[in-house]
Amino acid sequence: MTTSAWTEITDAAELTALLGEPTERVANKVRSALTETDRAWLAASPFCVVATADADGRCDVSPKGDPAGRLAHVVDDTTIALAERPGNRRADGYRNVLTNPHVGLQFLIPGRGDTLRVNGRARLVRDADLLDAMVVEGHRPALALVVEVEEVFHHCAKAFLRSRLWQPETWAPEAGVPRRAVVAQQHEAPDVPLEVLDAHYGPRYEERLYG
Repeated sequence: MTTSAWTEITDAAELTALLGEPTERVANKVRSALTETDRAWLAASPFCVVATADADGRCDVSPKGDPAGRLAHVVDDTTIALAERPGNRRADGYRNVLTNPHVGLQFLIPGRGDTLRVNGRARLVRDADLLDAMVVEGHRPALALVVEVEEVFHHCAKAFLRSRLWQPETWAPEAGVPRRAVVAQQHEAPDVPLEVLDAHYGPRYEERLYG
């Protein structure tokens, strides 16, 4: 990759000179505890992404999803918890938390452009009473990611408006991209027949979400 023609920004003053200063309202919108509106947002959100980094700064971002009202368990105004659900067992983000507790979470509500951001410090908890309140389809999570809230604020809708993410007429899920079974064969399971992978990612895949 040739980078000789690039002009790199190397300090905060240069960045500010290029982008400008945020308005006072934007600069001061960060809160340190959940409000009733934040609680309502968490109750309505079925999806979030969790950003972590290990002790050396290597980053990971992981999607989390549950039915609305079951994704984020609010313990109190400064503590929320996310359940661990059956997945691929890589646990990249959880391993990061063991060495670096700082996390960033972004909660989405389908159809809305604005989002809720929560930054804080996380820990992994097992054998806790709060897990009983996080049962979905009979599945009690083995652990929860418990986040001590340090910053809460709302993002505006510009990114979603630019991307037209929630506009169905723009959706083309398979335009130029092979189906999941083909991707898996290309990158993960080259020795597995395609018909086996198609069966794996077929209707039974959804039946195993919590089991």
